[in-house]
Amino acid sequence: MQNSARTRLGGICLATALLAMSAPMQPLQAAAPAAPADGQRDFDWEIGTWKTELRRLAKPLSGSQAWIEYSGTSVVRKVLDGRANLVELRVRGPAGTIEGVSLRLYNPQAGQWSLNYAGVRSGALTRPIHGGFRDGRGEFHGVEDLDGKAVLVRFVIVPINADSIRFEQAYSEDGGRNWETNWIAIDTRIGDAE
Repeated sequence: MQNSARTRLGGICLATALLAMSAPMQPLQAAAPAAPADGQRDFDWEIGTWKTELRRLAKPLSGSQAWIEYSGTSVVRKVLDGRANLVELRVRGPAGTIEGVSLRLYNPQAGQWSLNYAGVRSGALTRPIHGGFRDGRGEFHGVEDLDGKAVLVRFVIVPINADSIRFEQAYSEDGGRNWETNWIAIDTRIGDAE
């Protein structure tokens, strides 16, 4: 009986193997790369008019801790059917006026934003910084010119509540090991989108 049980078991195994080999082969499918998250609407919450309270470090990366304060407005508008936006900043303080624009453009292939700033005083765009939002927090990185020297720049956007947001910029001259915050702005909504 043991031989007949082995024979039947062997026959079942052989039949199973033959069935498996005769079944049509299914092509192997490679795992599709994850598409970048669509962050095209990441800045929609900011469209409107904001009261801006700004503090700027007078001499970044100099060892000085003298801060200058400004107050004014930021107006954020959709452009290019909402695929980009334009920020107009106008603030005044004891040290004078800061006026500038920030053009924010979304790259759907990279899933990232570029932030491009131009001040009225210089009349030129700074180098763009790139990044995006994760869990409501925005973080952007790049290189900026500071007194003729290239330094790393990090720009962070953190919500305080539904109508208030904090913007913080920091520089690093040691490859990102240490950061010095040099720009803090708190924006509070005072008007909706036009």
